[in-house]
Amino acid sequence: MHPILFKIGPITIYTYGVLIAAAFFLAVALAVRQARIEGEDPQKIMDLSFYILLSAIIGSRLLYVAVEFKEYLSDPIKILKVWEGGLVFYGGFIMAAAVVAVYIRNHGMNLWKTGDIFAPSIAIGQGVGRLGCFFAGCCYGRETSVPWSVVFRDPNTLAPMDVHLHPTQIYDSINGFIIFTILIVLRRFKKFEGQLFWTYTLLYAVGRFIVEIFRGDERGFAIEPDRFASLTTGLSTSQFIAIPLFAVSIVMLIKLSRRASL
Repeated sequence: MHPILFKIGPITIYTYGVLIAAAFFLAVALAVRQARIEGEDPQKIMDLSFYILLSAIIGSRLLYVAVEFKEYLSDPIKILKVWEGGLVFYGGFIMAAAVVAVYIRNHGMNLWKTGDIFAPSIAIGQGVGRLGCFFAGCCYGRETSVPWSVVFRDPNTLAPMDVHLHPTQIYDSINGFIIFTILIVLRRFKKFEGQLFWTYTLLYAVGRFIVEIFRGDERGFAIEPDRFASLTTGLSTSQFIAIPLFAVSIVMLIKLSRRASL
């Protein structure tokens, strides 16, 4: 689409980076606003947001590199070039979750209440951030003949050029916006702490699993295609993680609901 937003002399401003930054600041603004409404310290939420950002970038990059390690053996410096794509959300989610748990414990915050504050922000952040992937051409889809297919023609794109592809970045973006809307509505009827967070993880696991079916980029497989007759398309790393995350989300929603009713 349009990977490079503009250039100023030797400085190149990438559309991907601008949209990721916009996604982050929008997410933080919403989380801070909700923290004030719920009587939480907005400064702690803001500080935690930056720890989440840093750990999410590191974790998502590390998981991608672990899956596609052969790509970096000959040129390890490429590991640092995150603007070229190569971030796996679940890697960032796992590392960020660990950092959040430590921060919350050290600052005496309620874990699930904090999770509920952040859940809608994460969803809308993904909705905006995936648009950055679309402009960069990373996370592209399989070849297709559907009427809404997209064709990348910018020579700086990370996607294959001049072929019709599923706009999987847009699918993921829509998924994020839909989850955000559901969470905002659910927040009005919330019955227990943690309900928004685990609803988010459940919905995201389902949406991401489906979107992965249409992905065409090299992103690694936990179960290679044709490994089993019933899984001829294989299971990508994200699909493989989505399955236990879905199950854990259901268990936690039931557990927290029962605890709240006691």
